[in-house]
Amino acid sequence: MPVPLYQAKAEFFRTLGHPVRIRVLELLQDGPRPVRELLTEIDIEASSLSQQLAVLRRTQLVTATREGNTVVYELSTPDVAELLGAARRILTALLADQGTLLAQLRGGAAAEPQGAHR
Repeated sequence: MPVPLYQAKAEFFRTLGHPVRIRVLELLQDGPRPVRELLTEIDIEASSLSQQLAVLRRTQLVTATREGNTVVYELSTPDVAELLGAARRILTALLADQGTLLAQLRGGAAAEPQGAHR
């Protein structure tokens, strides 16, 4: 029996649910990078990075190519960068709304509509 689409999507988003994996994907938006560069950019043990890269490879979000002794990673599709951009836009809008609410809360009674306080 095939997996329902909503379940497949949930698994996909679970894959994205780790800060190191998101950071790797963000770094790869600028183009392919060798592991040593990723390690320089992300403050993490090599074994931990390797584990997170394996998850991204298994889910086919990134591809790995060996060039001599170096393994170079890149996004498997530009759609991954597009998804990260969409997430940034959504978060920006949500945080802007929260900022407006916070400003209103900090403003106290002055920010409430007339007749709202008793």
